[in-house]
Amino acid sequence: MSASTGPLTSIERLAILAIILTWGLNNAAAKFATAALPPMMVGGLRFALALAFLFPFVRPPFPDWKRLLTIVLLSGPIHFALIYIAFGMAKSLSPLVVATQLWIPFTALFAWRMLGETMRVPAVVGLGVAFAGVAWMSLDPHGAGDLPAIVLGVTAAAIWAVATVLVRKTPGVKPLKVQGLTAFVAAPILIAMSFAFEDDVVAKVSSAPPLAWACVVFAGVVSTIGASALLFWLVQRREPGRVTPYFLLTPLVSCTIGVLFMGDALSLQLVIGGGATMVGVALVALTEKKTPPATSGDPA
Repeated sequence: MSASTGPLTSIERLAILAIILTWGLNNAAAKFATAALPPMMVGGLRFALALAFLFPFVRPPFPDWKRLLTIVLLSGPIHFALIYIAFGMAKSLSPLVVATQLWIPFTALFAWRMLGETMRVPAVVGLGVAFAGVAWMSLDPHGAGDLPAIVLGVTAAAIWAVATVLVRKTPGVKPLKVQGLTAFVAAPILIAMSFAFEDDVVAKVSSAPPLAWACVVFAGVVSTIGASALLFWLVQRREPGRVTPYFLLTPLVSCTIGVLFMGDALSLQLVIGGGATMVGVALVALTEKKTPPATSGDPA
C-alpha cells in the first residue's frame, strides 16, 4: 500500500491539525489587527513580511505572464484589500468567517462555467444550501449589523475563487512562485492604497499595541509561509481531496475564539444559518474530484 493511498500517518494528521489551528487563529488575528491598524496597511505589511521569505522564488521564467499577473492581482491586492476591510468593519468574527467559506462553492461554480467541469447533483444541492445559509444568517439582527462586512467578505470569496480557477488553467506554475509574485505585487500596492485612502495611517501605525504587530507577524510568517508550506507538503504526498476537506474545521476554531474571547453573540438563527452554510460547503468540497491548494493557502 503506497503512502499516497494508505491511511494518513501521524505526522500528516499533525500537519493537518497545525494548518486548521493556524488558519483559525489567523482569522481572529486579522480581526484584532484591523481594529488597531488600517486594514489595507495590515495586508501590505503581511505581504511585506512574507516577501522577505519568498523573494528567492520571484524569478523567471513567467509562463503565460498575462494570466499569471491576473491571478496575482486578484488573489493579492484586490482580494486582501476587501477581506481586511471586511474584518475591520465587522463587529463579530463568526458570521464573517462562515460567509468567506463560500469561496469553495464559488470555485465549483466558476470551474463549471470557465473550465467546463461537471457539477454533480450533491455539489449543486450544497451550493444552494450554502448560499441560503449565509442569507438566513445575515437576516438575524446580530448578523444584519455586519451585513456590509459580510457582503465584502462574500465578494472577496468570489474573487479568490476566480483566482483559484485561473490557477487550474495555468498548469506548471509552482505554488511558491505564485505566492512570491503575489507578495511582490501586493505589498507595495496595499501600502500605497492605505496611504491614499485610509485616515491617520502614520498615527495608527505609531500607536498600535504590540499584540497588533504580533498578529501581523503571525499572518505574514506563520500563516502565509508556515501553514502554506505544510499544505504544499501534504498535497505532494496525497491527493488534495484526501486532505482539504479537513480544513472545513477552520471556521469552528475561529468561531470558538470569537465566542469565548471576542464577544461574539450567538443566536439560534446565526447557529442554524452558519451550520447550513458549512453543510453546503462540505457537500461541495467532498463532491469535487479535484481540489488543488488555493493560490496562497489561507484566503484570509
